[in-house]
Amino acid sequence: MAATAAQPMGNLPSGLGICTTAPDIFYLPELVFGGLVWILVASTHVEPPNPLGWVMFVSIFCFIMTFLWMIIFAAGCHGNSSGWAAADFAYHGLAAFFYLSAGVALANITFQRKIVGPFRLYQIDIAAVVFAYLATFFYFIHTILSSIRWKNF
Repeated sequence: MAATAAQPMGNLPSGLGICTTAPDIFYLPELVFGGLVWILVASTHVEPPNPLGWVMFVSIFCFIMTFLWMIIFAAGCHGNSSGWAAADFAYHGLAAFFYLSAGVALANITFQRKIVGPFRLYQIDIAAVVFAYLATFFYFIHTILSSIRWKNF
């Protein structure tokens, strides 16, 4: 929390400040673990297509939106308004909910695949489930810290 002393919690960072302040320091882990879910699910045979299609949608949507959100904050295009703080809270809350639903669907498919199917695909699915829950965790922490920042704005 020493990094937040330089940047008050009520201000929105810009530039390299997003790499040193909470909650914005979580952009990189969200991108890494979300990208790993995307890669691992895409590398397996899509069976059944419906729940895994939702997992792919969530991972691609959240990866692209988080990257764009990070670029907006890094470029300083957000101004320093409470509207952006509220939007940051809303987006990360939605992303946490999406990743939680995708993680549950992926865990269910992985459990079903354990019974039938190649062991290699089962291992890939287990890794994707773990990374989906890690992405959920980071989005959830980002949501909590964004709500504190929005409240203090």
